[in-house]
Amino acid sequence: MTEQRHALIVDDHPTNRLLASALLKRLGWIVSDAVNGSMALELASQKPFRLVLLDISMPGLSGEETCARLRATPSGSALRIIAYTAHAFQEDRERLLAAGFDDILVKPISIQALETLTGSL
Repeated sequence: MTEQRHALIVDDHPTNRLLASALLKRLGWIVSDAVNGSMALELASQKPFRLVLLDISMPGLSGEETCARLRATPSGSALRIIAYTAHAFQEDRERLLAAGFDDILVKPISIQALETLTGSL
C-alpha cells in the first residue's frame, strides 16, 4: 500500500488555496488548507504533513515566521516547505532559502511546476 501524502496550503487568498489544492489533488495528494500562519501551526501539530505551500505575505504571522516556527517543531526538519509567493526576484529567493524554505514556487502556479517540486516526495 502506498503511503499517503499529506500537503498543507497556507494562503490568505481563497482563490490561491483553491487552485493549489485542485492541482495537488490531481497529483495524488491529500490536501488541507489554512488561512494564516497560526492556523497552519495548529494543523501541523495535529497531522503529519510532508509538504507545506506557504504564502509569504499574510496578515498576522508572516510566511517567514511561520516557516521558522514549523522548523522548530519536532517534525520540522522532515517537512518540505515551499515558499508560495509572487516575490520572484533573486534577492527574495536567496532570503527565503536562507530563512528555511526548501524551494520557491512563483504564483501563478502550474501543475508542471508542482509536479517538479513534489515528484520525489
